[in-house]
Amino acid sequence: MLRVEGIEVFYGEFQAVSGVSFQVQEGELVAIIGANGAGKSTILRAIMGLQRCRSGRIVFRDRDITAMPTHQRARLGITLVPEGRRLFPDLTVEQNLLIGAYRRIDPAEMEEDLERIYGLFPVLKERRSQIAKTLSGGEQQMLAIGRALMSRPQLILMDEVSLGLMPKYVDEVFRTIEGLHREGVTLLLVEQNARKALAIADRGYVLETGRVVMEGEAARLASDPRVKKAYLGG
Repeated sequence: MLRVEGIEVFYGEFQAVSGVSFQVQEGELVAIIGANGAGKSTILRAIMGLQRCRSGRIVFRDRDITAMPTHQRARLGITLVPEGRRLFPDLTVEQNLLIGAYRRIDPAEMEEDLERIYGLFPVLKERRSQIAKTLSGGEQQMLAIGRALMSRPQLILMDEVSLGLMPKYVDEVFRTIEGLHREGVTLLLVEQNARKALAIADRGYVLETGRVVMEGEAARLASDPRVKKAYLGG
């Protein structure tokens, strides 16, 4: 579904991503792990069109999207759950969800998807009329994921979804991601919590200072002594 081929991304003169290549097959959950500042979020921004690639290619369903504007990538079915959630803080839970469906035109389908998301996250149904900024961090993260699902995406990019959450919410969010994967949703997960990410992923890539230094099946990476030492606490 997605091929990233040798992309290089700069912020001014600083090179954040250097010759990164990887792929995501339809229905896969792929994790990119690495330390803070390794370039993980920059890769997602490049895929979404929020950061320009100086070289390399990004191909989605055999279509080169490297120079395509962000809104056109969204129309193709790519959506991002951004770091920090980026909700509309003064709108209600339900209004935030409906914004995720801004391209949709069938009210019955939108209502069906709302009910599906309320089934995934019952707390959001309880708080459907509550202003988003008054939710807890974990509830806001659930809302960000729900908003992404409202677009019926083909590929979901998830950026540091566990960042700053209490442990109980981390567990709940990862259970939800695992459930989406079982339903056949294609996911690319960027995550500092390597243990959680590799526990649910099919395959993984390890990023260090903007370069892929290891790749393979998630279970194999999780058992690799170098990954254990660097990212799993031994």
